[in-house]
Amino acid sequence: MAHAQVSDTPRTAPAPGPQRAKPVAAARRPDTPPSFRAVLHHRYCGRLLAATLVGRLPLGMVPVALILTAQADGHSLATASLLAALYGIAPAVGLPLLGRLADLRGLPMPCLLGAVLAAAPLLALAVAGTSNPVFAAGCVALAGIGFPPIEGGLRSLYPAVLPDAAHVRTAYTLDSSTQEIVYVAGPTLTIAIAGWRSPAAALAVAAAAAFAGTLTFATAAPVRSWRAVSRRRGDWLGALRPRAMRPLLAGLVFLGVALGALDVAGIAAADRHHAPWLAGTLPAAFSAAGIAGGALLARFQPATAPQFRHLLLLAALFAAAWLPLLAPLQPAAVLALTALPGALFVPLLTVASLTLAALAPPGTSTEAVGWLSSAIRLGVAGGTALAGHLGGHFAVPLLAAVVCALLLGTRTTPARAAVAV
Repeated sequence: MAHAQVSDTPRTAPAPGPQRAKPVAAARRPDTPPSFRAVLHHRYCGRLLAATLVGRLPLGMVPVALILTAQADGHSLATASLLAALYGIAPAVGLPLLGRLADLRGLPMPCLLGAVLAAAPLLALAVAGTSNPVFAAGCVALAGIGFPPIEGGLRSLYPAVLPDAAHVRTAYTLDSSTQEIVYVAGPTLTIAIAGWRSPAAALAVAAAAAFAGTLTFATAAPVRSWRAVSRRRGDWLGALRPRAMRPLLAGLVFLGVALGALDVAGIAAADRHHAPWLAGTLPAAFSAAGIAGGALLARFQPATAPQFRHLLLLAALFAAAWLPLLAPLQPAAVLALTALPGALFVPLLTVASLTLAALAPPGTSTEAVGWLSSAIRLGVAGGTALAGHLGGHFAVPLLAAVVCALLLGTRTTPARAAVAV
């Protein structure tokens, strides 16, 4: 992997015009990393992060809501799961495309277009149901492909709304940490709404969240004024042009495989130990540990940009953290040890994301995050299918994490190369 660094030079820039002065954050020592609070202290950061979390909530809600809705309409669990899997994979197609459109034309138009495309089909399913499989699959595919590029937009905005690269690195960590909330709160909220009203009501709430969160994001002043820096003419490869980007994205696919295999491993462990509570608590423990790991990374991150050795070390530790789970363990020990790879997941994802941002050619920042999301989503889908076929053994996430580490350790550019963000 390239020895990419995040410098103080942003790859994105606001549109020309008078700029508002940025608020002055609380004084800190130069060698002390900015805290999460310091990032949120800056104007617009809290609104932008909260809006994208609400807008991304359907990613955690809709798969569960689709399964419940399809079963209520008389479909088998296999058919219901296929609809959920389709929604999980479809954004992998649309996010890079809408991200490239955002880099070329600005953020509001593709974000608002995506909000409509993501919300309208879900509302249609909430009203009409899933009785017609072809209609249901079309709505699910459209809702996924049209999902708005708000995650990439948020990360493209950080250099424009934060004062320096140290704050940008902390903001990436904060974003990766809080993203875990989507995949914990989303299914929980869906089950609560389905029990209180109906699965269709959960789909309607997910549609409303997608539209409201994206609208709040797209109408913020920094979003309306942001423009990507000029990109190379005729560069159809876009964010994929750097050679080092390809093994990085391939490594992120296998990071997603490990994540997708975990859910199945939790169900299998619950069956083996006759402990149904493990099926839900294992992913929750993994996510909670990820949030804690992100907080530790923000507190103890290096004063300079991440180096190749940091990425390689985190990837190796993430792989090694799965080894204890291969031993015969009691349910409580399985739950506790799941926190080990969980605590390393957010730091690894953050450093990989910063490396990807550093490698992305000028004017492709939003598209690059779209490819990151696509890689992980494809991996999650593949990991879920593979782990199910192999009985949900913890060897699947272990092997995926090892392959991830090997790919992230691939050197494709000279050691002296550094790419400015």
